[in-house]
Amino acid sequence: MIKHKLTALLFSAGLYLAATAQPTHAVTDPEKKYKDAKELFVKEQYALAYPLLKELKEQNPDNSISNHTYINDDINYYYITCELKLMQPVAEEDAKKYIDVVSNEPRRELMSHHLAKFYFVKEDFSNAITYYEKAGLDNLSNEEIADAKFEKAYCYFNLKQFEEAKPLFDEIHQLPDNKYYFPANYYYGFISYYDRQYAEALKAFKLVETREEYKGVVPYYIAEIYYFQNKKDEALRYGESVLARGGTLFYEKEMRLLMGQLHFERKEFAKALPLLEYYVKNTDKVDKEVLYEISYCYYVDNQLTKAIEGFKQLSNQRDSMGQNSMYLLGDCYLRTNQKENARNAFQYCAYNNSNAKQQEVSRFIYAKLSYELGYQDIALNEMKKFLADYPNSDYETEAKELLVGLLANTNNFSDALKLYESMGKPTVAMQKVYPRILFGRAVEYINDQQVVRADELLTKVLADQYAGSILPYANFWKGEIALRNEKYDEAIKYMTAYLQSSAPSQGEATPQAARYNLGYSWMKKENYKQALNYFEQVTKTVSVTAPAMEQDAYVRSADCYFMNRDFAKANTMYDNVINNALPQSDYAYFQKAMIAGVKSSSEKIKTLNTLTRQYPKSSLVPDVNMEIANTYMADEKFADAIPYLSNILNMPDAGGLKPTTYLKLGLSYYNINKNKEALDNYQALIQKYPQSPEADEALDNIKSIYVEDGKPNDYVELMRKNGKNISVSEADSLTYSAAELKYNANDCAAAITGFNNYLSQYANGAFALEANYFRSECYNKNKDWQNALTGYAYVNSKGLNRYFEKATLEAAKISYFELKDYAGAKKYFESLLVGSANQDNILEALRGLVRCQYLLKDYSTANETAKTLLTKKGISTDDKSIAFLVLGKSQQLANDCSSAISSFKSCAAINKSSWGAEARYEIANCQFTSGNLSTAEKSALAVIKETGSYDYWVTKSYILLGDIFMQQKDYFNAKATYESVAKNSVIPELKNEAQQKLDKATEEEKANSKVTGN
Repeated sequence: MIKHKLTALLFSAGLYLAATAQPTHAVTDPEKKYKDAKELFVKEQYALAYPLLKELKEQNPDNSISNHTYINDDINYYYITCELKLMQPVAEEDAKKYIDVVSNEPRRELMSHHLAKFYFVKEDFSNAITYYEKAGLDNLSNEEIADAKFEKAYCYFNLKQFEEAKPLFDEIHQLPDNKYYFPANYYYGFISYYDRQYAEALKAFKLVETREEYKGVVPYYIAEIYYFQNKKDEALRYGESVLARGGTLFYEKEMRLLMGQLHFERKEFAKALPLLEYYVKNTDKVDKEVLYEISYCYYVDNQLTKAIEGFKQLSNQRDSMGQNSMYLLGDCYLRTNQKENARNAFQYCAYNNSNAKQQEVSRFIYAKLSYELGYQDIALNEMKKFLADYPNSDYETEAKELLVGLLANTNNFSDALKLYESMGKPTVAMQKVYPRILFGRAVEYINDQQVVRADELLTKVLADQYAGSILPYANFWKGEIALRNEKYDEAIKYMTAYLQSSAPSQGEATPQAARYNLGYSWMKKENYKQALNYFEQVTKTVSVTAPAMEQDAYVRSADCYFMNRDFAKANTMYDNVINNALPQSDYAYFQKAMIAGVKSSSEKIKTLNTLTRQYPKSSLVPDVNMEIANTYMADEKFADAIPYLSNILNMPDAGGLKPTTYLKLGLSYYNINKNKEALDNYQALIQKYPQSPEADEALDNIKSIYVEDGKPNDYVELMRKNGKNISVSEADSLTYSAAELKYNANDCAAAITGFNNYLSQYANGAFALEANYFRSECYNKNKDWQNALTGYAYVNSKGLNRYFEKATLEAAKISYFELKDYAGAKKYFESLLVGSANQDNILEALRGLVRCQYLLKDYSTANETAKTLLTKKGISTDDKSIAFLVLGKSQQLANDCSSAISSFKSCAAINKSSWGAEARYEIANCQFTSGNLSTAEKSALAVIKETGSYDYWVTKSYILLGDIFMQQKDYFNAKATYESVAKNSVIPELKNEAQQKLDKATEEEKANSKVTGN
């Protein structure tokens, strides 16, 4: 498109005033000298007149009295006029003063005229106009009038006051004999051109086109006028003839541009290209249309690299030209096998609705390329939207086929599942991949510790007619979940089904793991013969280099021999564990002590004491002390038991054993007739753990002591101080029993009503603890998370009690998984860690705690917790992965990127859940921070393509890719990446971040672009 020029070459008026030298002569009197000066002035010999006038002026100052007053007035006028003509510095002020003082109007107007000319020559156009106006035309000759009009018009022209200038140029350009005839035609032509009065402009320009001072400028305007008059052939012929004749053209590059654009319009791209090239190479910034035209010429000429470089710079344009540029750019990239860049080009085109058909095609290609390049999240989203927006598209069938492929191959099981379930009538091909999606999402839930949701999806897999090869692995994970939930019969059923399928190993689902789990399930059912059968299928030998599973299976085989009373075999196996210095050596010592205890209590105690000396930091130390105390108490050596029980109270990690410890201390003291010490321990138990089962037993013992001591009233007072009712009312008991019956009948709706009724009447009743706990169990089953949490929190607040561990663990899980309240979850995991006696729950507490600390960005504390977790038996791969992750974050914060990358890689290698996704992102982030951009780009792409279900880290990786492109000054790909996030992300913070970075990238590109106003 040819654009109208709004600027012109402004010519200064060169006024050359001729002066003819005159011979000097003697001056005999002032009048004679005055006459000579006047004669020189009239002849315009101002340089000769000026010294005579100056001498006369000095002889007759302005304030002197003279017989020649009229001569003095003339001398003053001529003198100041000469100053002006000779451009004397004082002339301006002298002339202004003269105009202000002199009363002779004609002389004032003439002086104004001369001052206007003075300003005109100095190019002080504004003042020149002022004094031309004051001078008027009455005292000027015809020639002077014409000159004044031109000069005044020229002043207006230079001040861009074209409306005032044009009528004055119009008058002069009609006077062929005037000295300003040709300049007037030029300027009149230019203003007519500016006013789009092309016929007038052409007529004026034709008069001056061959004159030396205009032939370098006017031809360009003439060619443009032909173009604007739609005489394009004439414009082309004329312009090419001008270029062919050679010489200097002020607007040569503009003329070549015009010729190039004319050839472009005629689709003569080969002829257009060199002309456009000349213009672009000789211009700092060009219009977007020019860049499009030259890029298109390169495209047609198959100079694709040059076409790409041009089209890329038009990515900010949102009009039809911008859309077509991106469409052609995408094609260039495809033809040069640059699919990544092609994808981004079609993305730009897809976001532009100028051409509906082009947008439709681009959206399909963008989605298809996203699929082919592994951007599964975007491919799913875009293909879904494409089918919704273009249900009758020519690409509908192919789009559905691609969608099926996506569903079959994606790792983004979360989005895939949502997409499948949103399809009204999935095709048979889609139905066949549905089990694979269900299974993949279930495994992700398992990795994220959300086993309830995982179990629901696996149940659907087992019921699906197309489950096929996935069925064995669904059985395996169903069995794994059942084992975790202590549903051992179900675990045996599903693990057996997996083994019977003879399916090959897949990740953690292996025949070895199934046999190991079956061994555990049978052990928990106390069928040690069956358990031993499966454990020995895992291994019959052990070594320090054996995998952790084999080491543990060997120990469990020994346990089975122990439980089957084959003590010799068990003892030999425990010795093997100790001799190989396995992590379970402390446990093996403990079991050897149990075997020794069969024959000799003293040998048992001796072995247990050896254990505490050799493994002082073992987690079994509290249990060892308790076992020694129990052994002494069983032998009625109560005094000997007391030191070991006291040890337990001083151990910070023995929280769950402390209620039992207080109870046994009380009993021991009572049996050696130290009732006061017995009461002290019982009372400490009641005060610290009032809701524990041990507290109830302690109350009975206290009662016996007070009765024995004859102090029943003291017993009643103690009960009152501790908020204990001596008797439970019948109404209290009946109201609770009614609700409990409904709970035991699995009628949760009626049970909740009953428990609410009970608690509204007996908030602190005898069964308040039970009512709160069982009501929360029902709420939990109904997924009423907030109400469930309320009851569990109540149970937790009552300290150690029969429901403490289960309620606290459930409160932690609800806070963590359902409410995303990581601070609240942290509180409950900490409580469970301190108060649990169950090793499985201690492990769960550590697992939850390290995750909460991490999500709360308390990385240093998380790192310490992770170290503790890694010392525990029975840790999972997931536990190791979070430990590596928190270690990496700690190293990252210390700016030790090399070590951090190593830790993150260790996490990513063993974890496919959100922790692994985060680790993979942080690898890329560390590489970017270290300036390793190409490696960072590969790592970020790996996150996007391998961890699609974790939208946060995928989106973060897209933004990081944009940052990498920005560092490389690749604005095209940076903007495309940021824009994709800004338009599609559902995470507000990342959406805003991407938009801000997009705006910055756009501005930076504009500053560096070849395009004007890009």
